[in-house]
Amino acid sequence: MLPEATARGWFIAPTAIELDRLDRLDKEVFGPVLHVVRFQADRLDQVVDAINATGYGLTLGIHSRINETVEAIVARARVGNVYVNRSMIGAVVGVQPFGGEGLSGTGPKAGGPHYLPRFATERVVSVDTTSAGGNASLLSLGES
Repeated sequence: MLPEATARGWFIAPTAIELDRLDRLDKEVFGPVLHVVRFQADRLDQVVDAINATGYGLTLGIHSRINETVEAIVARARVGNVYVNRSMIGAVVGVQPFGGEGLSGTGPKAGGPHYLPRFATERVVSVDTTSAGGNASLLSLGES
């Protein structure tokens, strides 16, 4: 049951939905919704490939005590943020860069060390001074 304050608007209570196949999702869905897809452990590579095939890649949460499994998923997944054994929300602004890939991304990670330069455009102007009668040899004189 949702609080009375949510009576006007589009609100849903936290919900878990089991899907028989990952391709049932045709768009990015934000919480409070958790989609659960069961799979056999020996099909993990195919599951990560199916996640990649959706085109969305904002955040991936992994819960595992097996470091090799975590490393394999991280190496294969095309997502902007991977959270291991922790909450999947709440990137600390200014400390943890945040941004996705593919249809979930806009390019630079907000707050990351390369964020500001992504908004700059480098431009160069080169002028041939000899075409206007200038003396190019003056530009190549050594310092005295």
